[in-house]
Amino acid sequence: MSIWLPILVLLSIIFVVISTVRWRLHPFLALIFASYLFGLLSGTKLSEIVKSIADGFGGTLSSIGIVIAAGTIIGTFLEKSGGVLSLAEFVLKITKRKNVPLAVDIIGYMTAIPMVCDSGFITLSPLNRVLTKRAKLSLSTTTIALSLGLYATHTMPPTPGPVAAAGILGADLGLTIMLGFLASIPAVIVGWLFSIKVASKIYIEPDDESTDEGIKERLKEAPSVFKSLLPIILPIVLILLKSISDLQTMPFGNGGFREFISLVGHPITALLIGVVIAFTMPKKLTRDVISINGWVGDAIFRAGSIILITAAGGAFGKVLQNSGIADIVGTSLSKANLGIWLPALIAAILKTAQGSSTVAIITTASLLSPLMNSLGFSSPIAKALTVVAIGAGSMIASHANDSYFWVVTQSSKMDVKTGYRLHTFGTLLQGLASVITVWIMSLFIIDIDRRGDSNFCKLERNHLPSFLLTNILD
Repeated sequence: MSIWLPILVLLSIIFVVISTVRWRLHPFLALIFASYLFGLLSGTKLSEIVKSIADGFGGTLSSIGIVIAAGTIIGTFLEKSGGVLSLAEFVLKITKRKNVPLAVDIIGYMTAIPMVCDSGFITLSPLNRVLTKRAKLSLSTTTIALSLGLYATHTMPPTPGPVAAAGILGADLGLTIMLGFLASIPAVIVGWLFSIKVASKIYIEPDDESTDEGIKERLKEAPSVFKSLLPIILPIVLILLKSISDLQTMPFGNGGFREFISLVGHPITALLIGVVIAFTMPKKLTRDVISINGWVGDAIFRAGSIILITAAGGAFGKVLQNSGIADIVGTSLSKANLGIWLPALIAAILKTAQGSSTVAIITTASLLSPLMNSLGFSSPIAKALTVVAIGAGSMIASHANDSYFWVVTQSSKMDVKTGYRLHTFGTLLQGLASVITVWIMSLFIIDIDRRGDSNFCKLERNHLPSFLLTNILD
């Protein structure tokens, strides 16, 4: 049985990949079916299989369901109100239109925080074509700058996939966001450099029919930059404040203020506050906007699929956990000394094989959930770094089995061969840059840990203030 369980895990992964790619089965059903198959073939009692799936599904749903739904509502309001265009115009004013590739790279980076990259690319494509014509550039240059800018934050918190992984692994969301931000910076830089050094060598004529009249009309109706940024930034700040408040050193004391921060900084409350603020973005908030058939209804529909896939991943993870595989696989993997490369490697394999970064992130988190203690990833900072490593690995690489690949290529008159040369290779470089960054961060954190304790897995929250202060002051 000790050999059979790891083989079953591998077969389960293969089943998820084949069923979603070749049979086009929805990932929700693929993960649920994989849970049942693993449970049955591992010899688990039927009643325990059902209980594990129900507990894993419900537990995951309770921790991240509202968070994902609220985040999707904010993103939808930002898209439909024209807030994305306001942010784009703001960035362009800062760059003074002298460096369009850098501008669209940053615009994409900011846009993918509340929106999925597919929607963000489609929303920003008209603006991108106008800017490309004005700057007399190849459409390939700005298209890749935009697509890679969006991609840099697509797999990093606080986007839905990494938030779900944080919930599955029990990672502190505030700490995960901080580490994810650090890991995403090299990715966005690589995206910009790749666009101007490589993508610029292939010329694609911008759409001759593109005009900026429609953009200007939408900007007249769009909310201000402050209104567009506030529902994104404020929830993140509140979540980070709660993470600081929860430190054992109690920097905010132990009174009413700490309780208040714990309330408003809880991810559910913080994102709901962001939703309320997002209601101020439309020029006129009507019943149609907030109804089941309006913007809110559209957002809930979009969020539903992500939430169900995430909960199914939690069910799969619970079945694995209850099978006792942690003791068997965890010991073997810990001896391999892969460290933080392991979650990144698993995520990269799953992403490349089946196409969806979200599915890769959730499946990887579910696989690692019962193994965290065995692998030495039991401390708060280790859990957060694991989530970021999974996100970095899931950047590798977007190709023909990824819907985003086709959105980018078909929206920019790019053939498949060029798409592989530019978009796929660019996402590969981005992913490698982020994974290497996470690895370097883990070495640095281990070094900090050795000053206070000899074991990485024993890094506790009372060491975290010195870690943060050392980074800030240095």
